[in-house]
Amino acid sequence: MSDGTKILLVDDHAMFRAGIRALLEAEGRMVVVGEASSGDEAVDRVRQLKPDVVVMDLSMPGSNGLEATRRIAALELDTKVLVLTVHAEEEYLVPVVEAGASGYLTKTSADTDLIEAIRVVARGEVYLPPKATTLLLQRYKASEADESAGLHDLSTREQEVLALTAEGYSSREIGKKLFISPKTVDTYRSRIMDKLGLNHRSELVRFALRVGLLKEM
Repeated sequence: MSDGTKILLVDDHAMFRAGIRALLEAEGRMVVVGEASSGDEAVDRVRQLKPDVVVMDLSMPGSNGLEATRRIAALELDTKVLVLTVHAEEEYLVPVVEAGASGYLTKTSADTDLIEAIRVVARGEVYLPPKATTLLLQRYKASEADESAGLHDLSTREQEVLALTAEGYSSREIGKKLFISPKTVDTYRSRIMDKLGLNHRSELVRFALRVGLLKEM
């Protein structure tokens, strides 16, 4: 038993868990070490059992599967989360990936793809449906477009201050380059942070890199 992949099943329907358990145990190299019917219970069971893979439903009473996935990821264990849900990829794929899950599978594909999905995530790899690349790329492009729009909200002088700040220049050095006072530089920087919704200088650097203000650091 210790040689098998240890699985925790999380779903609020007992009969569905029983069916998945039977499917996995018939495989021979997977061991269901526990079950949970809610997100809160899932997190507790992960702490206790430290499974290799959690097969996680999303829609459950109380703390749902998405929140439970975030909490499990925050535990920083070796446990991987594979989401198994009725929801189509378009609805939850991006939030699930951002929450820290290693895989996404719809329940309609469980009978044919679940075993392989568990094997993949147990190896430390990511299992995603065929549509995933397109959906994630669309999300990236939308995020990139939002950031470019944020850049366009800045005046030319604000963009100059942003670039020089990201390059590591102090307020005094920026002031000398732009022929303005250090206090004025600080005012510009504060205005930039407010417009972009940023809080730290490190975020300014990342933003400047993403929108192309900096070619290399």
